[in-house]
Amino acid sequence: MKKILNIQVLVLIAVLLLPAIIHAQPGFGDDVVDDVPVDGGLSLLVAAGIGYGAKKLKGKKSELINQIKKIKP
Repeated sequence: MKKILNIQVLVLIAVLLLPAIIHAQPGFGDDVVDDVPVDGGLSLLVAAGIGYGAKKLKGKKSELINQIKKIKP
């Protein structure tokens, strides 16, 4: 039991400390802007998602109408 607790404490310490120590890349100088532009790529993905969702809803609606028509003579 004590061994499992020691392992859990070590893992917890590693999870809390490693992100503070490890960096993917060094910091930039003062002349670099860190902002990322949200431009055409993201807006196209959102538009495609909306179109796909609308198509799925239209298909479900027509499928439901067809099932209702089959039930009613």
